Amino acid sequence: MIQEALIDPPRTAMAVFKMMPVGTLAEVIENQFYMSPAPNPFHQRLSMRLSSYIFTYVEAHALGEVFHAPTDLFLDEHSNAVQPDIFFFSPKSNVVVDIEGVHGSPDLIIEILSSGNKNHDLKTKKDLYEKFGVREYWVIDPENKLAKGFELKQTEFQSLGSFKGQVKSALLKTVFKF
Repeated sequence: MIQEALIDPPRTAMAVFKMMPVGTLAEVIENQFYMSPAPNPFHQRLSMRLSSYIFTYVEAHALGEVFHAPTDLFLDEHSNAVQPDIFFFSPKSNVVVDIEGVHGSPDLIIEILSSGNKNHDLKTKKDLYEKFGVREYWVIDPENKLAKGFELKQTEFQSLGSFKGQVKSALLKTVFKF
């Protein structure tokens, strides 16, 4: 592998991303490569609890599929691959699941902030998800348990509000407490 890499080095951030070992916490946004450390236990506890609630609800109502990090989500095939904390897509969406990851824009994405990435999730990823037509986006700050929601109207995110300890999903028409 090392010799091959020296003979034919990757020319794009996506090529580097695809060379990373499975489970590497890395993303490509607008052909920029980002890596992050493992989330802290408080982040993971909240993520596990919330993804369990959403998974159970989606399964009980046969609404689609739920995935959690670190699942590779390719918003396009050349310059945008992310690993959202939690995401959902319905059977009506144009999302494809294969051995490499999930391809397309999910209906709902939830990101849980880490102390070092707040601007990344609140600005960079929010703009990216808006651009790719994600219908609903939630950002949760585990320190104060504040969830901020956004719903895509036309081509722009509009606020769904901020809620303490709960996600009020307009898309799934329910409340998930955490």
